[in-house]
Amino acid sequence: MFPGEAAGAGLSPDPVSGAARLDPADAGLDAPEAIPLRPLGFRELLDLPFALIQPQIATLGAVCGIGFAVAEGVVLAITAAISAATGGSDAGIAWTAIIATVLCGGALRFVVRGVTVPIGLARVRRRPIGARTALAEFGRNLGGLLILQIRYTLVGLGVLALGIPLLITLPPALLLLGWLRGRQFASVPVLFEERVPAGVAARRARTLAIGSEWRLARLSWTLRLVSLLLVPPLLGLMLFVSQISGTHLWPMIGLGVATALVAFTFTELVESAARVTAYIDRRCRREAWDVRLPVPEEAR
Repeated sequence: MFPGEAAGAGLSPDPVSGAARLDPADAGLDAPEAIPLRPLGFRELLDLPFALIQPQIATLGAVCGIGFAVAEGVVLAITAAISAATGGSDAGIAWTAIIATVLCGGALRFVVRGVTVPIGLARVRRRPIGARTALAEFGRNLGGLLILQIRYTLVGLGVLALGIPLLITLPPALLLLGWLRGRQFASVPVLFEERVPAGVAARRARTLAIGSEWRLARLSWTLRLVSLLLVPPLLGLMLFVSQISGTHLWPMIGLGVATALVAFTFTELVESAARVTAYIDRRCRREAWDVRLPVPEEAR
């Protein structure tokens, strides 16, 4: 994904005659679906993550489905083990299921982020990759992703720890946390695209986000609110299935865990795609990434 490869950037020379020709992506309604390489409006930043996911839905669905099945199995296995150890204590089962779901949901989000970002970047380059290549990219950047996630979590816990003791300080703490996370919103795409260490990726993301921290924070908040719209249908489905299976303990635990994991997965899928589109927007705005450089005659 370089300025010279940018589709929709205007006229480009014909490789044979050298005459200017229209880019195929400028062909109006006949143009293929693509993510534009140019500065993006806020509405586009909200819409394009879904456009980025849609062409790769089979690949992403396969990876997310496998991750979901593994996470669900691990939660149920841990809960069953604690149930056997505590003699079926209701409180022990409930707390174990909740804690295990949060931990496995966090791990599942980590995997979804590590796969969605390289798939999204490859889609922007118009060189789609499959699940195997995406997993290889995830493995190559595993250490950097883990460092970014630890820093992300520690900052979040630190800010909330300052804001929670006094309820009056909680809203400013949440605003501060949103601003801080807006500064780091593009750190994961930087890590994958620019192949730099985690510390450099974090500093680079802060540089790209200068002047747009609140815009990126608002983007993250809005997408999370949109993702919450998925919760009522999931709860309705869970209640419908529970009426068929009965309100027995283990079916209800399984349904509750599945509902939470699906919500975690979808939220991360959309936010990771939004990180890619935000990275494009910031590079175009700050570095004119969408400008096509003219090719001198002697270089043709």
